[in-house]
Amino acid sequence: MVIDSSRMEFPIWVQAKQQYIEQILDQVLPSPDIAPFKLHNAMRYSAMAGGKRVRALLCYAAAELCKTEPKIADAAATAVELIHAYSLVHDDMPCMDDDDLRRGKPSCHKQYDDATALLVGDALQTLAFETLSQPQLCDQPHQQLHMLHILSKASGSRGMAGGQVIDLDSVGKPLNQIELETMHLLKTGALIEAALLLGSVGASADKANAIQKYAACMGLAFQVVDDILDVEADSTTLGKTAGKDAMSNKPTYVTILGLDAAKLHAQQLHHEAIAALAPFGNQAQRLVELADFIMQRSF
Repeated sequence: MVIDSSRMEFPIWVQAKQQYIEQILDQVLPSPDIAPFKLHNAMRYSAMAGGKRVRALLCYAAAELCKTEPKIADAAATAVELIHAYSLVHDDMPCMDDDDLRRGKPSCHKQYDDATALLVGDALQTLAFETLSQPQLCDQPHQQLHMLHILSKASGSRGMAGGQVIDLDSVGKPLNQIELETMHLLKTGALIEAALLLGSVGASADKANAIQKYAACMGLAFQVVDDILDVEADSTTLGKTAGKDAMSNKPTYVTILGLDAAKLHAQQLHHEAIAALAPFGNQAQRLVELADFIMQRSF
């Protein structure tokens, strides 16, 4: 099913795309009635746990802007959501951030057990690459290889995994702002950038550069807002344990800059992201609206 969303109001577009990606994930994830039952149930428990699906929304907005084929956009949006789900499962484990709550429910390792959670993350990650590497997805094989390269880099040591290592090693250490931003460009920003680049695959160099600049700014802004939420929101609003960063003595934008300065920094990043879209004019309205959507999570 292809959704013609060009004339939709933004809230309706968001709801339609969120429902659509949920349907695709439901189809892509193995049935809970297929062995191994426990693993497949736990995969669905973690990947179908809701959330705003921001990465899928960014992917679809970039795809609409660059006229990417719907089947390619669907595979890309699914893959980034599966990678994101895997990262959350692993991040919540006792050896990582050790959080018992995710999206208002027990974390995977609490609902099941540590070993199952580890394997759930592994299986979700490989399912993402299975989805993106499916035969005949792209007419041009080099384009599909490029997409796999984008997602691989964003997920590995030069992306999320590398950012997580820096995060774990930084507990209790006084990072400066540049060091903190380097960490979050990898841990959070890399997958956000991948979502946008995968959605716009095949775009001209000028378009790709503009989208990459937007992605870098919004990837950091997303994290700054997260740090602010960790201070200002409660666990019910967050769907995870509030104040966890402070309890864990982690460096954040709030601890480095202060709350008011962190909010100003997020607003500046938002401004720079919007400015990067200027070459597109009104055609980039969805990405502008998504930038506002990301910012409005807290203030």
